[in-house]
Parts: sequence; C-alpha cells; structure tokens
Amino acid sequence: MELVVAAEELRTVVNRLRRAQGQIAGVIKMIEEGRDCEAVVTQLSAASRALDRAGFAIIATGLQQCLADGDMAASEDREVMRARLEKLFLSLA
Repeated sequence: MELVVAAEELRTVVNRLRRAQGQIAGVIKMIEEGRDCEAVVTQLSAASRALDRAGFAIIATGLQQCLADGDMAASEDREVMRARLEKLFLSLA
C-alpha cells in the first residue's frame, strides 16, 4: 500500500509541519532562555498536536484513495490493508 497524498492535502500537511517546525524552534529557544516550564510544555504540546494532525491527514487521505481506487476488493487484500492502516494509526497514538 502506497499512501499518495493529493496536492491540496499535501499543501495542508506541509503547512501543519511548518507550523510544528516553528513551534519546535520556539521550544528550543525557550529552553535555552530558561523560560518557565509550563510555557515550554504548552508549546511542546502544540507542536505535538500539529505533528499528529499532519500524520492523521496523510493516513486519512491514503485510506480515502484506497477505497476510491478499489484497492480493497479482495478480502485478503482488505485484511492486509486494514492491518497496515491500523498500524499507522496506532503509531501516532
């Protein structure tokens, strides 16, 4: 199974990843400056959510494409596909 992301979805994912990149850079700077622990953890949490959302968007798009393309036609293929998608979702949990 290859998860191919559509151009519009890709743009959204890249934007989320750039946002997370900025947040992570901010967290590093905050730590280097000795900022308050609560503020650091809040920013780190925001970066983590941005990364999770990007991952879920990629997986959801892949699932949508698999269903649309009929890749899940055979019951054996469907079970393999389900297991792989489940593994991907759990990797973000």
